[in-house]
Amino acid sequence: MKFELFIALRYLRAKRRQTFISIISAFSVLGVALGVASLIVAMGIMNGFTTELREKILAATPQIVVYSAGEAMRDYERLRGQLLELPGVLNATPFLYTELVISSAHGVKGLMTRGIDPAGGMPSVSMLDELDKGSLAGLEQADLGEDSPQYGIIIGRQLAVMLQAEVGSQVNLLTPSGRRGAAGVQPRVTTFVVAGIFNTGMLHFDSSLGFVSLQAARDLMGLRDDRVSGLELAVEDVFAADILAGRISALLGPQYAVRTWMESNVSLFAALKLEKLAMGVVLSLIVLVASFSIIASLIMLVMEKTRDIAVLMSMGASRQSVSKIFRLQGLIIGLVGTAAGFILGCALCFLLRRYKFIQLPEGVYPMNYVPVLLQWQDLAAIALGAVLICYLATLYPSRQAARLAPAEALRSE
Repeated sequence: MKFELFIALRYLRAKRRQTFISIISAFSVLGVALGVASLIVAMGIMNGFTTELREKILAATPQIVVYSAGEAMRDYERLRGQLLELPGVLNATPFLYTELVISSAHGVKGLMTRGIDPAGGMPSVSMLDELDKGSLAGLEQADLGEDSPQYGIIIGRQLAVMLQAEVGSQVNLLTPSGRRGAAGVQPRVTTFVVAGIFNTGMLHFDSSLGFVSLQAARDLMGLRDDRVSGLELAVEDVFAADILAGRISALLGPQYAVRTWMESNVSLFAALKLEKLAMGVVLSLIVLVASFSIIASLIMLVMEKTRDIAVLMSMGASRQSVSKIFRLQGLIIGLVGTAAGFILGCALCFLLRRYKFIQLPEGVYPMNYVPVLLQWQDLAAIALGAVLICYLATLYPSRQAARLAPAEALRSE
C-alpha cells in the first residue's frame, strides 16, 4: 500500500481531536449515497414509464403508415406487393379511417373508426391479438337473430362502460354524410354488434377508438371496393422504423406519404425525455450538496493537520504526494457513498418491481403500478457523475495543503 493511501485511510478514522471532522465525512458519505440512490430510483421509474407507455402505444398504433397524399388510395394490392418485398417488412394490411358518432340507449360518443381486414394475416396492432372479451373474427358478421346479419365492431373498455355495452350488445354508428331530404342532410344510422372489447390501459384509445371490418367501413363511408385510406405496416425492428420509412418514401415517390409511430407520438416522448432530464438535474443537486460537505471536511482536516503536513514535507514528501493524500481521501468518500447508494437504489428498484407496493389510480395512468426499468447506461452515468463530482470537490483543499510552507507551519505550531 502506498503511503499516500495509508495516510488518507488513517485520517478517515476518528480520533479525539478529529471526531467532528469524521462526523462531517460520515454525513458526506450519507449525502452521496442518498443522492445516488435517489437518481437510480428516479431514472428507473422514468425508464419504466417510458417503456410501458411505448409498449401501450405500439400495441394500438401501426409502426408505419403509408397513405396517398391526395384522395383515397387506389390499386393498393400492387403497392402492398411492393412493400412486402422490402427487407424488414413483416406485413402490410389496408385500412380505412373515419370519424363517426357511436350511440346506445345509455350514451353518445365521438369515435375514431378504423376499418381493417381481419383476414389479411397478422394485424398491425398487437392489442387485437388478445382481446378482453370477444374475438377478431366477429368483425365480419354478427347475427342479431334477424333475417339479415349485421357487421361487428370492437371497442375499448372505457367506451363499453360508458355505453353500458357488452359483447353481443347493439350500438349505432351515425355517419354525418347521409341522405339529403326535405329537412336537409340526414345522418345515416347503421346498427352494429359489439364483437369484442379491448383494454390498453390508455384512456385516449379505450374511450375513443373502434375497429370494424374493411367492407363495413366502405359501406359507412360510401366508397367503392377498391378504395382504402392507406396501408399499415408491421416491421421487424420498431426502433428502426424511421430508417425503413425513409427507404419506402424514396421508393414510392412524393405521391405517397409515409409516417412512423415515432412521428405520431414525437411530442409525448419529447416531453418524457425532458422530464427525465429535469429530474436528473434536480436530484444531482443532492450529490452536489454532499460534495460541499466533502470540501468543508477536507479544509478543516488541512487546518487540523498543518503540523503533520509540514513534518511529511520535511521528511521528503513532495507537494504532489501531499495533494494526493487529500484527493484520495475525498475520492474514498465518494466511492464509498456511491457504492452504498448503488446498493440502496438497486434494492429499492428491485422491491418496487417485484412487489409493486406503490399502486396508481386506475384510469389516470396506463398502468396500475409504478413500473421500474434499470438501464446500464444510466447506472454508469450516475456512478461516473457522482465520483467525478466528489473528486472535483477535493481539488481546492488538496491544492491548499500542497501549498503549505513547512517552515512557516512548524513555526506557527
